[in-house]
Amino acid sequence: MTREPDADLRWHRTTLEGRVAVYGESGDGPPLVFLHGWGLSARSYARALPGIAAGGWRVLAPALPGFGRSEAVDGEYTFEKLANWVDDLLDHAGVEEPAAFVGHSFGGGVAVATAWYHPDRVRSLTLVNSIGGSVWKSGGVRDHLLADRPLWDWGLRLPGEFTKRDYRRVLPVVLRDLVGNAITNPSAVWRAGELARNADLREELTELAARGLPVTILWGSADKVVPEATFLAMCEAAGAPGDIVNDAGHSWLLADPEGFGELLTNSLTVRRTLTERIRT
Repeated sequence: MTREPDADLRWHRTTLEGRVAVYGESGDGPPLVFLHGWGLSARSYARALPGIAAGGWRVLAPALPGFGRSEAVDGEYTFEKLANWVDDLLDHAGVEEPAAFVGHSFGGGVAVATAWYHPDRVRSLTLVNSIGGSVWKSGGVRDHLLADRPLWDWGLRLPGEFTKRDYRRVLPVVLRDLVGNAITNPSAVWRAGELARNADLREELTELAARGLPVTILWGSADKVVPEATFLAMCEAAGAPGDIVNDAGHSWLLADPEGFGELLTNSLTVRRTLTERIRT
């Protein structure tokens, strides 16, 4: 019998302020919160998350409001609203200690916001091909911001992600979530997209780094959705060198879940070991 890709995740359904919220969970140990990218849901990453949990983490992977089976929030989407939603969810999940936060793309912006609005919730940030750097193109008299990038350009870049052979196997997963979310919650998908397009979290990153929060920034060298200028702006803001994954597109962690799990687990293990040595 073929094992379902999310067979190692336990799925929970709760309510936050009267609205349904869904999250996956796997493993035991210190908490690790994984936040998914725009248009997707936690189920898109189900092949990678149990492997991370096997490294000694209690992984919690919520479907953000308006995505997956989680109901949307009212009104304009803001990072403060989403950070408060994550905070409430962790209360319901019984998470009492600071968690390692890992965010992909749009989820990276939500992770930064959670650290900003709820600093006691976050022990470290790992941002993977994340939004928040704001810069689209550098050079000339001034930088061009992602907010200036035409929506049609975003649309043209995304399909190119799946032309490589290794990426084609994840296309059905992406389409399932993206189409499903667009049909079920079109307004939420649009509002979250507008928030992502206009996201500038550089000041927050600078302040968080100044507070001593460990920040790791990963970026795929073939990413055409979140450009190199955004990645470099985030690295500069956080005072972090950043790590580049060669020949990897925006959704490389979906195409190579085992490689992503190994890279992330090794990074978090080193960070945890160093923290424990400093404390002793």
